[in-house]
Amino acid sequence: MAGQTSHQQVEDLRDRPVGELVQQMSEQMSRLVREELRLAQLELAQKGKRAGIGAGLFGGSGLLCLYGVAAIIAGVALLLALVVPAWAAALIVGGALLALAGAFALLGKRQVSKATPPAPRQAIDSVKADVEVVKERARR
Repeated sequence: MAGQTSHQQVEDLRDRPVGELVQQMSEQMSRLVREELRLAQLELAQKGKRAGIGAGLFGGSGLLCLYGVAAIIAGVALLLALVVPAWAAALIVGGALLALAGAFALLGKRQVSKATPPAPRQAIDSVKADVEVVKERARR
């Protein structure tokens, strides 16, 4: 059909049996779906690779941050050791860190309890309301 005008192509289609046209449409749709799935697969693979690299970089920065915070904590303990004995400075810094960790744990527990159950309640309620509206209109 290459080189034919659109009028000639329409005429060719009109001359073909419906079964043949349906079969051709089915084959073309099948090919289109396969190609779209292949494209989606390639796109997801590329995004997954980038996400993996990003996660690795985040992990590395978290580790460096941990070492930096440890160095600052050691510096605070050493600074405090100028005023009190070194053992007391270490106990004070350690106690302050444990108190801060406890406060964070309580705040985290409160946030987690607000997030449960994990079902999207608002979305579920909205869908239920939509179904009720559709049912009501179907009864009319």
